[in-house]
Amino acid sequence: MTKNMVSLQGRTIVVTGAAQGIGKATTDLAIELGANVVAVDLNGEALGPALAGFPAERVMKVVGSVTDAELAASTVADAVDRFGSVNGLVNNAGIIRPALIEKMSMHQWQEVIDVHLTGAFLWLQAVGRHLVQRAKDGDASGGAIVNVSSDAGRKGSVGQINYAAAKAGLLAMTMTAAREWGKYNIRANSICFGVVETPMTEVVRGEKFRDGILGQIPLARWATPDEVVRTVCFLLSDASSYTTGQHIGVNGGFHISL
Repeated sequence: MTKNMVSLQGRTIVVTGAAQGIGKATTDLAIELGANVVAVDLNGEALGPALAGFPAERVMKVVGSVTDAELAASTVADAVDRFGSVNGLVNNAGIIRPALIEKMSMHQWQEVIDVHLTGAFLWLQAVGRHLVQRAKDGDASGGAIVNVSSDAGRKGSVGQINYAAAKAGLLAMTMTAAREWGKYNIRANSICFGVVETPMTEVVRGEKFRDGILGQIPLARWATPDEVVRTVCFLLSDASSYTTGQHIGVNGGFHISL
């Protein structure tokens, strides 16, 4: 029998922003690959139906804001109590508050920074503390963290300086975590999506911008959530056991660099 190199069998993965889009697709595939999933989202009404088709013993539903430090810490503790350990994290939760630089309010700026950057830090810290302590206690199995960044963090984004700045910050967060925690066999990588068919990208996929953006994508189409999360699960699995501190573009060629 051929071994499944991307198996997540028996692992517990925390996924933020799990109720829709990339977060839901990640949850679906992670469970299919054998993982338990701790699904976190602010929208409890959407999260319930998103998890309805899964065995209750394989999922843990957590409703709340990723900007809540106490929620991050208590969720990891509860997940360890329920599943025995936490093995991975997908920092996916996100919002957009678009405005041109000269028109952006402090509220618009701060909301996006809080969710994308501070929120990601809080969950990375909470999961990382557990993984580090486990390593110090003699468990060499390590863990994997995937921070969902964006091409916007590598080349900017008109009308979204808050989003682009936060996503660029995630790249630095990834590299720092990889350097600090590599000795514990904890890997941290970023994944940079282009334009994925989710509610957050409806505007850029609309009539006004569609042709201009598609013209910059060599594959000449939008990505679907189901196809891009294959790379997320690859980064969570042993198939990427020697990959850390990297920024992986899953963008149809929208951003190409050395």
